[in-house]
Amino acid sequence: MEASTAPVVTRPSARQLLGLAWPVVVTRSAQVVVGFTDATMVARLGENELAATTAGSINAFNILILPMGVAFIVSTYASQRVGAGDAAGARRYGFYGLVLAAIAGLLCIAAMPALPTLLRAFDYTPEVTTLMSAYLWYRLPSGGFAIGLEALGNYYNGLGNTRLPMAAQVIAMVANVALNWVLIFGHLGAPALGVTGAAIASSIATLLGFLFLLGCFLGGVGQRTRAVPHMSLRELGQMLRIGLPSGLNWFIEFAAFSFFINVVVAGLGTSALAAVMAVFQLNSISFMPAFALASAGAIFVGQAIGAKAHDDVPRTVRLTFTVAAVWQGCVGALYLLVPGLLFSIFVKDGADQATFLEVGVRVLMLSAAWQLVDAASMVLAEALRAAGDTAFTFWVRAAVAWGIFAPGAYWSVHGLGGGDVVAMGWLVVYLAILAGVLLWRFRGGRWRTIDIMATH
Repeated sequence: MEASTAPVVTRPSARQLLGLAWPVVVTRSAQVVVGFTDATMVARLGENELAATTAGSINAFNILILPMGVAFIVSTYASQRVGAGDAAGARRYGFYGLVLAAIAGLLCIAAMPALPTLLRAFDYTPEVTTLMSAYLWYRLPSGGFAIGLEALGNYYNGLGNTRLPMAAQVIAMVANVALNWVLIFGHLGAPALGVTGAAIASSIATLLGFLFLLGCFLGGVGQRTRAVPHMSLRELGQMLRIGLPSGLNWFIEFAAFSFFINVVVAGLGTSALAAVMAVFQLNSISFMPAFALASAGAIFVGQAIGAKAHDDVPRTVRLTFTVAAVWQGCVGALYLLVPGLLFSIFVKDGADQATFLEVGVRVLMLSAAWQLVDAASMVLAEALRAAGDTAFTFWVRAAVAWGIFAPGAYWSVHGLGGGDVVAMGWLVVYLAILAGVLLWRFRGGRWRTIDIMATH
């Protein structure tokens, strides 16, 4: 078997963990900037254009979230193959990720003719429906490129190379900002396309990022071999079978949070809804680095399992949680000490937003309560995913999200008349229960007996 270009690490230090994690932070931050740029530039055109672009972006994400979640399993297989010293075997899963991307791309294109009918089923105004149809018509064809970028990014992450995926996302981000300026407003002699221009810009930017990483992959950059390995339909089917619960994990949780925001929190009024959404934006600051740490820890977990060093895994999980908890704990302390200062960035100068500010400060302080359990649930879920224990995490997440969190929050707010504190309290309950069950699963050791590298 061929060795990987990067050394296999089964007992990482904190420095090694942070070294692997920081490019992932940049990668995910660049993805956020793409959507933020679309929204801020289109906002200058009017409310209908802004609503169509932001809602269209979310709807596109709804379509892609399942295959995007499945693409994460490429990292699991790649890291375990690297741990086993099988670089050629790891490369196979990069190609399987491209197959997944091709399937996702074809499904996105197939869904395009149904867009007007699907959008009319929602309570959008005719103006927003027309604009959103145009946005999605030009955005969905790049769905396969988005999944390909995610799949190859996870392949390289599994090798321990998080910098090439970072470079690809930075290319996409820079291209998106530049193309938005040209195509939305009609600069440099281009036509002013508005919402359609934003969609085209995002699609081209995604394609450019994907082509960069595809060129690196096919050229053997960051790998020991550039040969096309022998591939197996059975192996591909097994990867999709293990990866589907991982994708459903993302889908089911996103659906539960969409219900929480659009049904539970929206029922509390506009000020409460706006305040909660602003708090979630602030919480993304703590979430992004913690998720990057969890992803980095999962890479080391996968390499340890591939190297048959299972006893090193608990140490890696403890280290990953400790570092993530220190980060999120510090952020949570700031939420408690200076909530007004942090939340003031969302308050419009000269406007009477007393209720908005009051609710926002209160909810931001409450969010400190879920920082540590959020860190624990992310680290444990990623570690179990790296071991291939994806079905359990899906079922427990589905059960807690839709059996406890969603109905409990809805009944407490709409049935008992609870306010924003009660609603957000259910979020703390959800994350705490999830972290507790995942800890129980991990300590039970079932992950030690899973062998995803053996085809069945």
